[in-house]
Amino acid sequence: MMRDSLQSLFTAIAQAQNLPEVHQRVMVTVSEYFAARRCRLFFFDELSSVDPKWQGILKFATSVEYNPVLRYLVEHHAPVHEALVVSPKAWRAICPRADHWHVMTGPIVCNSQLVGGIGLTRERGNLAFTTQDLTDLGAICLHLSTRMATMRSPSVSCHLEIDRSKSSADNSLRLTPREIQIADLVAQGLTNAEIGTQLWITENSVKQALKRIFRKLNVSSRAQMVAQLQNALSRAF
Repeated sequence: MMRDSLQSLFTAIAQAQNLPEVHQRVMVTVSEYFAARRCRLFFFDELSSVDPKWQGILKFATSVEYNPVLRYLVEHHAPVHEALVVSPKAWRAICPRADHWHVMTGPIVCNSQLVGGIGLTRERGNLAFTTQDLTDLGAICLHLSTRMATMRSPSVSCHLEIDRSKSSADNSLRLTPREIQIADLVAQGLTNAEIGTQLWITENSVKQALKRIFRKLNVSSRAQMVAQLQNALSRAF
C-alpha cells in the first residue's frame, strides 16, 4: 500500500462507528499498510477475558520484566520495534516464533494513562520495521486514541458536559453522533471544506453544524469547542 494512503487510514478511523468495525475493518487496513503478518488492537482491561488456558502464557508475554518491547511501551508511551531495545539474538531467545520475527507496537493513551496498544508482527524472511513505520504508527495511534475514548465511554459518546456556570436549565446538552464526529475532525485540525469532503456533506452543512455545537456548548470559537471536547475525552477512563 502506498504511503499516501495514510490519510485514508485517518479517515477510516474517524468514520468507524463502533469497536467491532475498528477491529474488523480498520485493523485489517492497518495490517495491509504495514505488510504485517498479524495486527491487533488490544486493551489491558480486556485481557482478563482471555480463555483461562492461555492466561499463563499471556501473563508471561505481558510481563515488563520479561518483554523489553512492552517495557519500552509502558515507560515511554511511544511506538517501538524489537530492534530498538534488544539485539536480534536476544530477541530470538525471548520470542523464537517465526511469525513474530519482527514486532512493533504503539500506544493507545487516554488522560496520560496507557490503556492499550496496537501490536504488529512480521514473519522470518520479511524486512524489519523501520523508523518511518514507527512514525506512521505513532500518527495512527494518536487518531485511534481519540476515537477509542469516545467509543469506549457511552457518557462521552452521547454528550459533552457543559460548565454549570454557563449552562441553561439543562446542564448537559446533547451532541448528535454527527456533531461529535465534526468536533473530532475540528480537533484534528481539519478545515470546514476538508471536513465536508471527508463526511460527504457540503461546507455549508459543516458551518451550520458548528453553529449548533457552539450554541449547545455555549462557546464562541473552535478553540473553546476543542477544549471542551478534550476535557470530556480526558474523563473517558
